[in-house]
Amino acid sequence: MIEVGRERFEAMVAEALDGLPEEFARLLSNVAVTVEHDGGPRNLLGLYRGVPLTRRTTSYSGVLPDQITIYRQAICAFCDSDEEVLEQVRRTVVHEVGHHFGIGDTRLRELGW
Repeated sequence: MIEVGRERFEAMVAEALDGLPEEFARLLSNVAVTVEHDGGPRNLLGLYRGVPLTRRTTSYSGVLPDQITIYRQAICAFCDSDEEVLEQVRRTVVHEVGHHFGIGDTRLRELGW
């Protein structure tokens, strides 16, 4: 386990989001990305809650933003170095963004995320 401070971890998440290809970043509509610093659901590094783009219809309006939560303590517990945390944050962000695009866990694992 490694301890990464709150500000540094949030910067890692921002860096991961900034590193998304422009064609994908442009499609992140109505999505809030947050960091949970204290705990989180067991065995989860991140969580997507919302309506994936593949399920949105013409009646999709007036809804609260989808939410992607990245769990700092869980990721830090999973890693042994700052570099591992940075890579795991990137992998977790990409994985949860994949859910926003309607990609399920099985397919994301097949793709290496």
